[in-house]
Amino acid sequence: MADSEKQQLPVLVFCGPTGSGKTSLALSLADRYPLEIISADSRQVYRQMDIGTAKATAVERAIAPHHMIDLIDPDQEFSVAEFVDQARPLIQEISARGNLPCIVGGTGLYIRALLGGLADLPTGDPALRSELHQREESGGAGTLYRELQRVDPVAADEIHPNNTVRIVRAIEVYTLSGRRMSELKAEHRFLHQPYRVLKFAPSFSRDDLYTRINQRTLQMLESGFIDEVTQLVDQYSFTLKALQTLGYREVLRFLKNEITPDEMVEDIQKFTRQYAKRQLTWFSKETDIIWVDSSNKSGRVIQSIDNFLL
Repeated sequence: MADSEKQQLPVLVFCGPTGSGKTSLALSLADRYPLEIISADSRQVYRQMDIGTAKATAVERAIAPHHMIDLIDPDQEFSVAEFVDQARPLIQEISARGNLPCIVGGTGLYIRALLGGLADLPTGDPALRSELHQREESGGAGTLYRELQRVDPVAADEIHPNNTVRIVRAIEVYTLSGRRMSELKAEHRFLHQPYRVLKFAPSFSRDDLYTRINQRTLQMLESGFIDEVTQLVDQYSFTLKALQTLGYREVLRFLKNEITPDEMVEDIQKFTRQYAKRQLTWFSKETDIIWVDSSNKSGRVIQSIDNFLL
């Protein structure tokens, strides 16, 4: 191992699509390695949102310490930059205790930003963002995406055409800096990396993954998901931003009598499968991930980690 690598802190990562068993895979190793888990999930930071975000249970948290969950109330904002600012010191602290930091989650942007850092991009300009949103509204859906394809085709290729927030941000960066976001991020990749990383992702056939997602949806509902959403609505409102997300928004529609119970289940399953497909597309571009066959996972994972820690 080179001297530069010895100075880097070792970090394990278990990533992949929702419902693929990332947490279970990580916890299965807790009796062999002194793991402390850092959740990389953009919604598990919210208190009171437990069932719908598949947050680690009390039993699972007893197996290994969990961090970056239950940080803020559902009506508060939380950004990827805040995630990095809080998670990076945790990696240092866990390593200083002689334990092994283990990132577990499916929010690819959080993982990428945490391990590689955030590129030095210009801060947001509310007036410009408002102007861009007005341009999209007056020009029709797809107006800004077509503009992004023209000014930064590499960034456009990495952003879903319906993700207006990221499209606006990419155009904003180009407008304010005169440089493409894709170029700024590419330059950032060559900076010193503070971590030595080993990444795993559970591998399932598409049909098996979708079956797991369908079953987990039913388990969430049986565990009181509707009651969880009802309590949040009673405490806040139907318009709570954190509830306008996968699973929660479908339960909200049911509570507002806009869909039937069966339609609610079908919609949660369908939209979760679609989200998992997008996650698979994201993580498939990460060339350093070791995809682990769920039927023969332990031996290969342990051997890889043992070699990694030598």
